[in-house]
Amino acid sequence: MRLPQARLDQVLDRFREIEARMGAASDGAEIVRLAKEHAELKPVAEAVEALARVRAEAPELEEMAASGDREMADLAREELAALNERLPGLEREVALLLAPKDKDESASAILEVRAGTGGDEAALFAGDLFRMYQRYAQLHGWRVEVDSVSEGEVGGYKEIIASITGEGVFGRLKFESGVHRVQRVPETEAGGRIHTSAATVAVLPEPEDVEIEINDADIRIDTYRSSGAGGQHVNKTDSAVRITHLPTGIVVTSSEKSQHQNRARAMKVLQARLYEQKREAIDSERAESRKSQVGSGDRSERIRTYNFPQGRVTDHRINLTLYNLPKVLAGEALDEIIDPLIAEDQAARLAALEDELA
Repeated sequence: MRLPQARLDQVLDRFREIEARMGAASDGAEIVRLAKEHAELKPVAEAVEALARVRAEAPELEEMAASGDREMADLAREELAALNERLPGLEREVALLLAPKDKDESASAILEVRAGTGGDEAALFAGDLFRMYQRYAQLHGWRVEVDSVSEGEVGGYKEIIASITGEGVFGRLKFESGVHRVQRVPETEAGGRIHTSAATVAVLPEPEDVEIEINDADIRIDTYRSSGAGGQHVNKTDSAVRITHLPTGIVVTSSEKSQHQNRARAMKVLQARLYEQKREAIDSERAESRKSQVGSGDRSERIRTYNFPQGRVTDHRINLTLYNLPKVLAGEALDEIIDPLIAEDQAARLAALEDELA
């Protein structure tokens, strides 16, 4: 992709303008806003400057290659060939940095896993999925905190909601939103028949700098006794919190730790869901091509099948099949699915940039 110099100059001009304003700013809020934009633009500006240096070398090398000095011309032609080999990679790197991207890429996230069709087996599978994300988060150095849990009758979860905190959590996990299907022989199946069940996964961004205003008059807060795997605290203390957002009907709960902590956690989840509602409203107004992208996050879409008898995992969005199911469920090989999904998303973003520049 040949990026127009005017677009590159625009990036550098904005970066230099921000640096100049940072030196003169005295308002705390403005300094924070400028510092954030500076941090976002710095890698773009550095990549643009590197590309500009390489582009500037080309005419000089072409001139040297056409000179009468044979030894110098041969050397210049070699360097020019190496430069031309590097140039497409640099241009693609800059294009990706300039391409439209999800502003919540680097945000932490709220993970919601719910049992779908399949009864007890669906709850067990929901437990498998949550443990997969829990291990995956540990491998990436992210912190996982459970906000709310409803356990299945024979194990697993009817529903579990957790906060995953770290750099770039949403950017990697957003592709997990959707319906996950499992095909396996349940432990309770005496005849050895394969059952199909499902669980739904929702990944919501938890941006730190977005204000979602919630009026006290718009919410109802109820407290109730936690239900869980026994214990005197669970049975005797009305510590669980349920918050109902009256205008939208959204209900969130938190049944961990103290009532005060539960209220704070439930409000955080409510803010994330209201923010996601706003994101979805904006997305629906965008071009129809948005619906074809892998990161659309449609929770009703069947995105992946986990087939235990064959040890197979298939992601239906990109027609990717792997035969390492145990490692995927252990979180160790989940990147082998997520990385191609990110690559597909990058290709879509580059196509959007090309359309913009056309």
